[in-house]
Amino acid sequence: MEIIKVKDYQQMSEKACQLLKDKIQEREQPVIGLATGSTPEGLYQCLIEKYKRNELSFKDVVTFNLDEYVGLEKDDPNSYAYYMNEKLFKHIDISKEHAHLPGGVTTDLEIECQDYEKLIRDAKHVDVQLLGLGVNGHIGFNEPGTAFTSRTHVVNLDETTRQANARFFNSIDEVPTKAITMGIDTIMESKEILLLVSGESKSEAVARLLQGKVSEDFPASILQEHNRVTILADEAALSKV
Repeated sequence: MEIIKVKDYQQMSEKACQLLKDKIQEREQPVIGLATGSTPEGLYQCLIEKYKRNELSFKDVVTFNLDEYVGLEKDDPNSYAYYMNEKLFKHIDISKEHAHLPGGVTTDLEIECQDYEKLIRDAKHVDVQLLGLGVNGHIGFNEPGTAFTSRTHVVNLDETTRQANARFFNSIDEVPTKAITMGIDTIMESKEILLLVSGESKSEAVARLLQGKVSEDFPASILQEHNRVTILADEAALSKV
């Protein structure tokens, strides 16, 4: 794993933006895995600014998001489909047909998982997968105890994850209890992984990732076995390493 240390969140976002821009421009039809939450917001804003300055185009980019809540319609303000549209997609020239998220509202969740896997497989896998790091080590919505062999699947959200995401909802009661997520094995098939980590609240998780054993009790630990992982973290996140 390559570790790039930056001063703060702003520098992390700008560096991630430059790295992703370079990857997009290296390929004819780049396949990029995207994440949600507060961590990548600065990155997405930077990508939008580069597009507006005609420094970057997304017309040939294909994207796959890590996850989506079960039970939320795409136009629900708390759905990840809504998040991605507001934070990135509607501001750039990406084709709607190229921007993929798992569907959280469907008659058969298992078929949705299988279909999402097939879409990724048909795209010849993800060139660069963007990840955040949960305080309990989750990547995507793969909670502690998730099998490293897992593919796209439905998960019961850990209470710590629901509490962490409650700030986006009116109350904890509104936070869904289930989600669809790319599996750990699916994530590990990405050709490259870019992990973004910011803030002191993630420092213990970063220390465990870098210094702990590979264990399903800490899903992110499997990244130690991927041959092309870049960790882009600020000083606060690396304060316990």
